[in-house]
Amino acid sequence: QVQLVESGGGLVQAGDSLRLSCAASGRTFNSYFMGWFRQAPGKEREFVVGISWSGGTTYYADSAKGRFTISRDSAKNTVDLQMNSLKPEDTAVYYCACRRGGPSRMGSAYEYWGQGTQVTVSA
Repeated sequence: QVQLVESGGGLVQAGDSLRLSCAASGRTFNSYFMGWFRQAPGKEREFVVGISWSGGTTYYADSAKGRFTISRDSAKNTVDLQMNSLKPEDTAVYYCACRRGGPSRMGSAYEYWGQGTQVTVSA
């Protein structure tokens, strides 16, 4: 069974950085696409960034471009999200998810989800 466990969330001030990590286990992920999503209170879940496990191709939401960087470590089976220049509007629960196959920005396309980690950015 696939398990995704996020870590690294917390409370920071605007302009600070945070690094989230997603530990994946349960199978070989070579044919999977890994995504980070977030959901703020009262808002719909939204795609933030994704990476293909095998080739490392990345996809960013406009809100993440230039500030966030996704990476994966195949040896450790982890997918990290480096977030810089954080803004109060980045406050949300961040989820790691994976799907078999190619990239997708649709949450409904993902088969497995982590439990989420809270990121709070104060002004």
